[in-house]
Amino acid sequence: MEVTEGTYVPQVKTDFPEDDPYVGLYKPVYDRDFPAVDANYPYFDESPANKRLVAFGYTFVLRLLGWVLRLKYGLRWQIEGEQKWHRSSCPVRKWLRQFDLSRGAITIANHCYRHDCASVLTTFHASSHTRIPMFAPNFRTKDQFYLRIVGGVPIPDAEAGLSAMKAFNAAFDQYNEKGYWFHIFPEAKRWDWYKPLRPFQKGAFTMAYKYNKPILPFAVTYRPRTGIYRLFGPKDEPLTQVIIGKPIYPDTTQPRAAETERLLNETHQTICRLAGIKHNTWPSSPLLLQ
Repeated sequence: MEVTEGTYVPQVKTDFPEDDPYVGLYKPVYDRDFPAVDANYPYFDESPANKRLVAFGYTFVLRLLGWVLRLKYGLRWQIEGEQKWHRSSCPVRKWLRQFDLSRGAITIANHCYRHDCASVLTTFHASSHTRIPMFAPNFRTKDQFYLRIVGGVPIPDAEAGLSAMKAFNAAFDQYNEKGYWFHIFPEAKRWDWYKPLRPFQKGAFTMAYKYNKPILPFAVTYRPRTGIYRLFGPKDEPLTQVIIGKPIYPDTTQPRAAETERLLNETHQTICRLAGIKHNTWPSSPLLLQ
């Protein structure tokens, strides 16, 4: 990997795989009860109770977590092309108004530490009209409550059958009709403090084409833990910052397969650029791994 001058690459002790970018390095404990994620699961949940729960999550919990992340990880964010770093979501929200996001958007980021989702969502003060497709078994971990309040929707696995996936897809059709935003980690698995960008799976970009929603790219990047921040975390854990790029719009006049691949490649290249990566270790698509 080759990075631009001044780009910080954390030196971590993890032995990251070099042949499979989708290995799960995070080993959670599945010790919580959760309904079966099958054809009967309520993927589209607009019940008053769930609406209140997610509204509470975005109004209070994410705001509080944002302040904790500023303290522990020095979280800050930057708009591409600007030199100034921000700690308030207001400048980002104002900047986004110049773009057509009337149909919502799909936010995309590298999956690189426990709180990367919150880091991205607090960047522009995301609303409770956000839904996040998530690995279903994680809803049986200690993070169950958090996953629910940020609008997590479990993805049925192959064993659940085709009817379950049809129900999942139908739910996102409904969310799209209501103008919801979606957040997706196309690297699928989380590799803590990993700098290179791994190949993107195509699901997010298929959604972008299907729903004619723009991709909004984010890069979670790092800087050394210095000064007072040494009091709030291990010295080998870097501080974090988020850089946001301009929306990437789908061209639905083009064939689906070709346009989906273009969106994937352009988004991957954009996040590499935002992250200061000049030459990446991995290709953009899993199709190019062999």
